[in-house]
Amino acid sequence: MSDVENTSVDSADTETAATEAAAPAAAPAATETAPRAARKVREGIVVSQKMDKTAVVAVVERVRHPKYNKFVLQTKKLYAHDETNDVNVGDRVRVTETRPLSKTKRWRVSQVLERAK
Repeated sequence: MSDVENTSVDSADTETAATEAAAPAAAPAATETAPRAARKVREGIVVSQKMDKTAVVAVVERVRHPKYNKFVLQTKKLYAHDETNDVNVGDRVRVTETRPLSKTKRWRVSQVLERAK
């Protein structure tokens, strides 16, 4: 009689195991979204706005030199999307990292901090 009980328990365990295995695979994709990482934000000066809906922003960073331990200024040019063509050369702007918009454009102008004089 114990053999009969074991077989019924085994079949019940396999049924619940099959339903448990199927449920978790579908649940995370449908109900749970992965948390988005914080996007990078930089401030810089617009150095060119000759392209349509694109501004070139120069961002200056202080970086410690690996050998001499002295701080050196590094300038990077970021291509930023400007939907309204609102910025002009000399404006201080805040740019936010975004999905790739073109071959080189990975930033978006989020705010104009100071207009050029």
